[in-house]
Amino acid sequence: MAMMTETAAGGTRPSHFLMHLAVALVLLVLGGGYVLSEILQFGKLQFNTTNYGIHWGFAIVVYDYFLLTSTGLAMVASLWHVFGLKEFEPVARRCLWLAFAGLVGGVVVLFLELGAPLTALWATPLNLQTASPLFWKVLLVGAYTVLLGIVLLGMVNKPAAGRNPLMYLVGALAFVITLVAGSVYGMMAMRPMWFGGEVPVVFLIESFMGALAFTVFFTHLKNGFNHAHMRPETRALFEGTLARMFAIAIALHFVLHAGRAVTGLWSNAEGLQVWGYLVSQPLFHMALWGCVALPFVLMVLPATRSNGLVQVVAALLVMVGLLISRYEFIIGGQMVPLFKGTWAPPLLQYTPSTGEWALLVLAVGLANTVYAFAAWKLGAEDRA
Repeated sequence: MAMMTETAAGGTRPSHFLMHLAVALVLLVLGGGYVLSEILQFGKLQFNTTNYGIHWGFAIVVYDYFLLTSTGLAMVASLWHVFGLKEFEPVARRCLWLAFAGLVGGVVVLFLELGAPLTALWATPLNLQTASPLFWKVLLVGAYTVLLGIVLLGMVNKPAAGRNPLMYLVGALAFVITLVAGSVYGMMAMRPMWFGGEVPVVFLIESFMGALAFTVFFTHLKNGFNHAHMRPETRALFEGTLARMFAIAIALHFVLHAGRAVTGLWSNAEGLQVWGYLVSQPLFHMALWGCVALPFVLMVLPATRSNGLVQVVAALLVMVGLLISRYEFIIGGQMVPLFKGTWAPPLLQYTPSTGEWALLVLAVGLANTVYAFAAWKLGAEDRA
Protein backbone atom coordinates (compact mmCIF):
# COMPACT_ATOMS: atom_id res chain seq x y z
CA MET A 1 0.00 0.00 0.00
CA ALA A 2 1.08 3.53 -0.64
CA MET A 3 2.17 5.66 2.29
CA MET A 4 0.28 8.79 3.22
CA THR A 5 1.93 11.68 5.02
CA GLU A 6 0.68 14.95 6.42
CA THR A 7 1.67 18.31 5.03
CA ALA A 8 3.07 21.01 7.25
CA ALA A 9 -0.41 22.50 7.53
CA GLY A 10 -1.72 19.23 8.92
CA GLY A 11 -3.55 18.09 5.80
CA THR A 12 -2.86 14.94 3.84
CA ARG A 13 -1.39 14.87 0.35
CA PRO A 14 -4.07 13.76 -2.16
CA SER A 15 -1.47 12.01 -4.33
CA HIS A 16 -0.92 9.45 -1.58
CA PHE A 17 -4.65 8.76 -1.43
CA LEU A 18 -4.55 8.17 -5.18
CA MET A 19 -1.65 5.74 -4.82
CA HIS A 20 -3.55 3.86 -2.13
CA LEU A 21 -6.64 3.84 -4.33
CA ALA A 22 -4.66 2.61 -7.35
CA VAL A 23 -3.18 -0.33 -5.44
CA ALA A 24 -6.60 -1.19 -4.01
CA LEU A 25 -8.18 -1.11 -7.46
CA VAL A 26 -5.51 -3.46 -8.81
CA LEU A 27 -6.31 -5.97 -6.06
CA LEU A 28 -10.02 -5.52 -6.67
CA VAL A 29 -9.72 -6.12 -10.40
CA LEU A 30 -7.40 -9.12 -10.03
CA GLY A 31 -9.34 -10.80 -7.25
CA GLY A 32 -12.79 -9.86 -8.48
CA GLY A 33 -12.06 -10.74 -12.08
CA TYR A 34 -10.77 -14.19 -11.21
CA VAL A 35 -13.63 -14.93 -8.80
CA LEU A 36 -16.30 -13.84 -11.27
CA SER A 37 -14.76 -15.87 -14.10
CA GLU A 38 -14.69 -18.97 -11.86
CA ILE A 39 -18.27 -18.48 -10.66
CA LEU A 40 -19.60 -17.84 -14.17
CA GLN A 41 -17.79 -20.91 -15.48
CA PHE A 42 -18.21 -23.38 -12.61
CA GLY A 43 -20.79 -21.85 -10.24
CA LYS A 44 -20.67 -23.20 -6.70
CA LEU A 45 -18.35 -25.99 -7.85
CA GLN A 46 -15.44 -23.56 -7.61
CA PHE A 47 -15.78 -23.77 -3.81
CA ASN A 48 -14.07 -26.79 -2.24
CA THR A 49 -16.89 -27.40 0.23
CA THR A 50 -18.49 -30.85 0.32
CA ASN A 51 -21.77 -32.53 1.17
CA TYR A 52 -19.90 -34.70 3.68
CA GLY A 53 -19.93 -31.94 6.28
CA ILE A 54 -17.72 -29.00 5.24
CA HIS A 55 -20.58 -26.71 4.26
CA TRP A 56 -19.02 -23.37 5.29
CA GLY A 57 -15.69 -22.79 3.58
CA PHE A 58 -13.14 -20.02 3.24
CA ALA A 59 -15.73 -17.56 1.94
CA ILE A 60 -17.51 -17.66 5.31
CA VAL A 61 -14.15 -17.28 7.06
CA VAL A 62 -13.45 -14.10 5.07
CA TYR A 63 -16.99 -12.79 5.59
CA ASP A 64 -16.92 -13.26 9.37
CA TYR A 65 -13.41 -11.81 9.56
CA PHE A 66 -14.43 -8.58 7.85
CA LEU A 67 -17.82 -8.32 9.56
CA LEU A 68 -16.34 -8.67 13.04
CA THR A 69 -13.56 -6.24 12.17
CA SER A 70 -16.27 -3.78 11.14
CA THR A 71 -18.26 -4.14 14.36
CA GLY A 72 -15.08 -3.87 16.41
CA LEU A 73 -14.12 -0.64 14.67
CA ALA A 74 -17.58 0.78 15.34
CA MET A 75 -17.10 -0.07 19.02
CA VAL A 76 -13.71 1.68 19.06
CA ALA A 77 -15.34 4.76 17.49
CA SER A 78 -18.02 4.56 20.19
CA LEU A 79 -15.38 5.20 22.83
CA TRP A 80 -15.58 8.83 21.67
CA HIS A 81 -19.08 9.11 20.23
CA VAL A 82 -20.88 7.21 23.01
CA PHE A 83 -18.62 7.29 26.07
CA GLY A 84 -17.06 10.69 25.38
CA LEU A 85 -13.44 9.57 25.79
CA LYS A 86 -11.80 12.64 24.24
CA GLU A 87 -8.47 10.98 23.54
CA PHE A 88 -10.13 8.63 21.00
CA GLU A 89 -11.62 11.51 19.00
CA PRO A 90 -8.66 11.70 16.52
CA VAL A 91 -9.25 8.12 15.33
CA ALA A 92 -13.07 7.90 15.62
CA ARG A 93 -13.76 9.13 12.07
CA ARG A 94 -11.15 6.80 10.60
CA CYS A 95 -12.59 3.84 12.53
CA LEU A 96 -16.11 4.49 11.20
CA TRP A 97 -14.97 4.68 7.58
CA LEU A 98 -12.87 1.55 8.04
CA ALA A 99 -15.91 -0.15 9.61
CA PHE A 100 -18.01 0.69 6.55
CA ALA A 101 -15.27 -0.40 4.15
CA GLY A 102 -14.80 -3.71 5.94
CA LEU A 103 -18.54 -4.29 6.02
CA VAL A 104 -18.80 -3.77 2.26
CA GLY A 105 -15.90 -6.15 1.58
CA GLY A 106 -17.31 -8.87 3.82
CA VAL A 107 -20.91 -8.67 2.59
CA VAL A 108 -19.85 -8.81 -1.08
CA VAL A 109 -17.88 -12.00 -0.39
CA LEU A 110 -20.94 -13.50 1.33
CA PHE A 111 -23.15 -12.59 -1.62
CA LEU A 112 -20.74 -14.28 -4.02
CA GLU A 113 -20.76 -17.42 -1.86
CA LEU A 114 -24.57 -17.62 -1.72
CA GLY A 115 -26.29 -19.32 -4.60
CA ALA A 116 -29.10 -16.74 -4.73
CA PRO A 117 -28.07 -13.66 -2.72
CA LEU A 118 -30.99 -11.47 -3.85
CA THR A 119 -33.46 -14.13 -2.77
CA ALA A 120 -31.72 -14.36 0.61
CA LEU A 121 -32.24 -10.63 1.16
CA TRP A 122 -36.02 -10.99 1.37
CA ALA A 123 -36.45 -14.69 2.15
CA THR A 124 -34.33 -14.67 5.32
CA PRO A 125 -36.32 -11.96 7.14
CA LEU A 126 -39.69 -13.20 5.87
CA ASN A 127 -39.19 -16.82 6.92
CA LEU A 128 -39.56 -15.64 10.55
CA GLN A 129 -37.22 -18.31 11.93
CA THR A 130 -36.89 -16.32 15.15
CA ALA A 131 -35.29 -19.22 17.04
CA SER A 132 -32.23 -19.03 14.78
CA PRO A 133 -29.40 -16.60 15.58
CA LEU A 134 -28.82 -16.30 11.81
CA PHE A 135 -32.28 -14.73 11.42
CA TRP A 136 -31.44 -12.01 13.92
CA LYS A 137 -27.93 -11.59 12.55
CA VAL A 138 -29.29 -10.70 9.09
CA LEU A 139 -31.78 -8.17 10.52
CA LEU A 140 -29.20 -6.60 12.81
CA VAL A 141 -26.56 -6.32 10.08
CA GLY A 142 -29.12 -4.67 7.80
CA ALA A 143 -30.01 -2.08 10.45
CA TYR A 144 -26.32 -1.58 11.28
CA THR A 145 -25.48 -0.93 7.62
CA VAL A 146 -28.23 1.67 7.21
CA LEU A 147 -27.45 3.55 10.43
CA LEU A 148 -23.69 3.47 9.85
CA GLY A 149 -24.29 4.87 6.36
CA ILE A 150 -26.41 7.70 7.79
CA VAL A 151 -23.73 8.57 10.36
CA LEU A 152 -21.02 8.67 7.69
CA LEU A 153 -23.21 10.71 5.36
CA GLY A 154 -23.37 13.36 8.06
CA MET A 155 -19.56 13.42 8.22
CA VAL A 156 -18.82 13.77 4.50
CA ASN A 157 -16.36 16.64 4.08
CA LYS A 158 -17.25 17.98 7.54
CA PRO A 159 -14.03 17.87 9.56
CA ALA A 160 -15.67 19.68 12.47
CA ALA A 161 -18.48 17.12 12.82
CA GLY A 162 -18.77 16.23 16.51
CA ARG A 163 -20.34 13.37 18.38
CA ASN A 164 -23.35 11.88 16.62
CA PRO A 165 -26.27 10.68 18.82
CA LEU A 166 -27.02 7.95 16.25
CA MET A 167 -23.78 6.31 17.33
CA TYR A 168 -25.57 5.07 20.45
CA LEU A 169 -27.59 2.82 18.13
CA VAL A 170 -24.65 1.99 15.86
CA GLY A 171 -22.45 1.08 18.83
CA ALA A 172 -25.20 -1.01 20.42
CA LEU A 173 -25.87 -2.83 17.13
CA ALA A 174 -22.15 -3.52 16.64
CA PHE A 175 -21.95 -4.97 20.15
CA VAL A 176 -25.05 -7.15 19.73
CA ILE A 177 -24.10 -8.32 16.21
CA THR A 178 -20.75 -9.53 17.52
CA LEU A 179 -22.43 -11.52 20.28
CA VAL A 180 -25.07 -12.92 17.92
CA ALA A 181 -22.36 -13.90 15.41
CA GLY A 182 -20.72 -15.89 18.19
CA SER A 183 -24.07 -17.42 19.13
CA VAL A 184 -24.52 -18.66 15.55
CA TYR A 185 -21.71 -21.10 16.33
CA GLY A 186 -22.00 -21.37 20.10
CA MET A 187 -25.58 -22.65 19.98
CA MET A 188 -24.81 -25.55 17.61
CA ALA A 189 -24.84 -28.49 19.99
CA MET A 190 -24.21 -30.88 17.09
CA ARG A 191 -20.79 -29.25 16.57
CA PRO A 192 -18.90 -29.82 19.85
CA MET A 193 -15.95 -27.62 18.94
CA TRP A 194 -18.27 -24.67 18.36
CA PHE A 195 -20.78 -25.32 21.12
CA GLY A 196 -20.40 -23.23 24.27
CA GLY A 197 -21.59 -20.09 25.99
CA GLU A 198 -18.10 -18.58 25.94
CA VAL A 199 -17.99 -18.33 22.13
CA PRO A 200 -19.83 -14.96 21.92
CA VAL A 201 -17.34 -13.54 24.45
CA VAL A 202 -14.45 -14.90 22.37
CA PHE A 203 -15.89 -13.20 19.30
CA LEU A 204 -16.31 -9.93 21.21
CA ILE A 205 -12.68 -9.89 22.35
CA GLU A 206 -11.38 -10.89 18.91
CA SER A 207 -13.53 -8.23 17.25
CA PHE A 208 -12.20 -5.49 19.51
CA MET A 209 -8.60 -6.69 19.25
CA GLY A 210 -8.80 -6.83 15.46
CA ALA A 211 -10.30 -3.35 15.37
CA LEU A 212 -7.41 -1.95 17.40
CA ALA A 213 -4.96 -3.63 15.02
CA PHE A 214 -6.63 -2.03 12.00
CA THR A 215 -6.74 1.34 13.77
CA VAL A 216 -3.03 1.14 14.51
CA PHE A 217 -2.07 0.08 11.00
CA PHE A 218 -4.18 2.57 9.04
CA THR A 219 -3.29 5.49 11.29
CA HIS A 220 0.41 4.75 10.73
CA LEU A 221 -0.28 4.26 7.02
CA LYS A 222 -1.86 7.70 6.86
CA ASN A 223 1.22 9.18 8.51
CA GLY A 224 3.68 7.48 6.19
CA PHE A 225 4.67 4.92 8.85
CA ASN A 226 6.52 7.74 10.57
CA HIS A 227 5.59 8.15 14.24
CA ALA A 228 6.91 11.70 14.21
CA HIS A 229 4.32 12.77 11.62
CA MET A 230 1.43 12.12 13.98
CA ARG A 231 -0.27 15.01 15.64
CA PRO A 232 0.56 15.30 19.35
CA GLU A 233 -2.84 14.08 20.58
CA THR A 234 -2.72 11.03 18.29
CA ARG A 235 0.84 10.18 19.30
CA ALA A 236 -0.14 10.45 22.97
CA LEU A 237 -3.04 8.04 22.39
CA PHE A 238 -0.84 5.55 20.55
CA GLU A 239 1.92 5.66 23.14
CA GLY A 240 -0.50 5.43 26.05
CA THR A 241 -4.08 4.24 26.36
CA LEU A 242 -4.49 2.58 22.94
CA ALA A 243 -1.20 0.67 23.19
CA ARG A 244 -2.09 -0.66 26.65
CA MET A 245 -5.63 -1.49 25.55
CA PHE A 246 -4.22 -3.38 22.56
CA ALA A 247 -1.91 -5.40 24.83
CA ILE A 248 -4.79 -6.29 27.18
CA ALA A 249 -7.01 -7.41 24.27
CA ILE A 250 -4.20 -9.60 22.89
CA ALA A 251 -3.65 -11.16 26.33
CA LEU A 252 -7.36 -11.99 26.71
CA HIS A 253 -7.43 -13.51 23.23
CA PHE A 254 -4.39 -15.65 24.06
CA VAL A 255 -5.94 -16.94 27.29
CA LEU A 256 -9.25 -17.80 25.66
CA HIS A 257 -7.70 -19.36 22.56
CA ALA A 258 -5.15 -21.42 24.49
CA GLY A 259 -7.75 -22.35 27.11
CA ARG A 260 -10.15 -23.75 24.51
CA ALA A 261 -7.30 -25.73 22.93
CA VAL A 262 -6.18 -27.20 26.27
CA THR A 263 -9.77 -28.12 27.16
CA GLY A 264 -10.23 -29.75 23.76
CA LEU A 265 -7.02 -31.77 24.13
CA TRP A 266 -7.94 -32.89 27.65
CA SER A 267 -11.50 -33.90 26.88
CA ASN A 268 -12.45 -37.29 25.49
CA ALA A 269 -15.85 -36.03 24.32
CA GLU A 270 -16.86 -37.02 20.80
CA GLY A 271 -16.12 -34.20 18.36
CA LEU A 272 -13.32 -32.54 20.32
CA GLN A 273 -10.66 -34.86 18.92
CA VAL A 274 -10.23 -32.28 16.18
CA TRP A 275 -8.14 -30.24 18.61
CA GLY A 276 -5.45 -32.91 18.49
CA TYR A 277 -5.25 -32.47 14.74
CA LEU A 278 -5.27 -28.66 14.85
CA VAL A 279 -2.59 -28.42 17.52
CA SER A 280 -0.36 -30.77 15.52
CA GLN A 281 -0.38 -28.35 12.58
CA PRO A 282 2.32 -25.64 12.19
CA LEU A 283 -0.41 -23.11 11.34
CA PHE A 284 -1.82 -23.32 14.87
CA HIS A 285 1.52 -22.54 16.49
CA MET A 286 2.32 -19.79 14.01
CA ALA A 287 -0.97 -18.11 14.94
CA LEU A 288 -0.69 -18.64 18.71
CA TRP A 289 2.99 -17.86 19.28
CA GLY A 290 3.94 -15.73 16.29
CA CYS A 291 0.70 -13.77 15.87
CA VAL A 292 -0.55 -13.55 19.47
CA ALA A 293 2.23 -14.13 22.00
CA LEU A 294 4.84 -12.11 20.09
CA PRO A 295 2.58 -9.06 19.53
CA PHE A 296 1.65 -9.18 23.22
CA VAL A 297 5.31 -9.03 24.24
CA LEU A 298 5.91 -6.18 21.80
CA MET A 299 2.95 -4.20 23.13
CA VAL A 300 3.47 -4.87 26.84
CA LEU A 301 7.12 -3.80 27.07
CA PRO A 302 7.42 -0.01 27.54
CA ALA A 303 10.52 0.11 25.34
CA THR A 304 8.71 -1.30 22.30
CA ARG A 305 5.01 -0.40 22.64
CA SER A 306 5.69 3.28 21.99
CA ASN A 307 7.75 2.56 18.86
CA GLY A 308 5.75 3.25 15.71
CA LEU A 309 7.27 0.53 13.52
CA VAL A 310 6.89 -2.05 16.29
CA GLN A 311 3.23 -1.11 16.59
CA VAL A 312 2.77 -1.65 12.84
CA VAL A 313 4.46 -5.07 13.04
CA ALA A 314 2.28 -6.07 16.01
CA ALA A 315 -0.86 -4.91 14.19
CA LEU A 316 0.00 -6.88 11.04
CA LEU A 317 0.75 -10.01 13.04
CA VAL A 318 -2.57 -9.73 14.88
CA MET A 319 -4.45 -9.26 11.58
CA VAL A 320 -2.89 -12.42 10.14
CA GLY A 321 -3.34 -14.35 13.38
CA LEU A 322 -7.02 -13.51 13.57
CA LEU A 323 -7.59 -14.75 10.03
CA ILE A 324 -5.83 -18.03 10.87
CA SER A 325 -7.81 -18.40 14.11
CA ARG A 326 -11.08 -17.72 12.31
CA TYR A 327 -10.14 -20.33 9.68
CA GLU A 328 -9.24 -22.96 12.28
CA PHE A 329 -12.42 -22.30 14.23
CA ILE A 330 -14.87 -22.40 11.32
CA ILE A 331 -13.26 -25.22 9.34
CA GLY A 332 -12.11 -27.19 12.39
CA GLY A 333 -15.62 -27.16 13.78
CA GLN A 334 -16.83 -29.04 10.72
CA MET A 335 -14.06 -31.60 10.38
CA VAL A 336 -15.78 -34.20 12.58
CA PRO A 337 -18.62 -35.74 10.50
CA LEU A 338 -22.09 -35.28 11.97
CA PHE A 339 -23.09 -38.84 11.09
CA LYS A 340 -20.21 -41.26 10.88
CA GLY A 341 -20.20 -44.31 8.65
CA THR A 342 -18.06 -46.19 6.19
CA TRP A 343 -18.54 -43.31 3.74
CA ALA A 344 -16.71 -40.74 5.90
CA PRO A 345 -13.14 -40.76 7.30
CA PRO A 346 -12.52 -39.93 10.99
CA LEU A 347 -11.81 -36.29 10.10
CA LEU A 348 -12.95 -34.51 6.97
CA GLN A 349 -10.36 -32.56 4.99
CA TYR A 350 -10.69 -29.20 3.31
CA THR A 351 -8.35 -26.91 1.38
CA PRO A 352 -9.49 -23.59 -0.11
CA SER A 353 -9.55 -23.47 -3.89
CA THR A 354 -7.72 -20.81 -5.88
CA GLY A 355 -11.06 -19.10 -6.42
CA GLU A 356 -11.71 -19.02 -2.68
CA TRP A 357 -8.30 -17.45 -2.05
CA ALA A 358 -9.20 -14.89 -4.70
CA LEU A 359 -12.21 -13.95 -2.56
CA LEU A 360 -9.79 -12.73 0.12
CA VAL A 361 -7.93 -10.62 -2.47
CA LEU A 362 -11.28 -9.27 -3.65
CA ALA A 363 -12.37 -8.37 -0.11
CA VAL A 364 -9.07 -6.64 0.69
CA GLY A 365 -9.14 -4.76 -2.61
CA LEU A 366 -12.78 -3.69 -2.29
CA ALA A 367 -12.50 -2.60 1.34
CA ASN A 368 -9.36 -0.59 0.60
CA THR A 369 -10.96 0.93 -2.50
CA VAL A 370 -13.93 2.14 -0.46
CA TYR A 371 -11.69 3.51 2.26
CA ALA A 372 -9.12 5.13 -0.06
CA PHE A 373 -11.88 6.81 -2.08
CA ALA A 374 -13.46 8.09 1.14
CA ALA A 375 -10.08 9.44 2.25
CA TRP A 376 -9.54 11.10 -1.13
CA LYS A 377 -12.97 12.61 -1.76
CA LEU A 378 -15.19 12.33 1.32
CA GLY A 379 -12.99 13.66 4.11
CA ALA A 380 -12.38 10.37 5.91
CA GLU A 381 -8.89 11.57 6.84
CA ASP A 382 -9.48 15.14 7.88
CA ARG A 383 -8.45 14.30 11.42
CA ALA A 384 -5.08 13.08 12.75
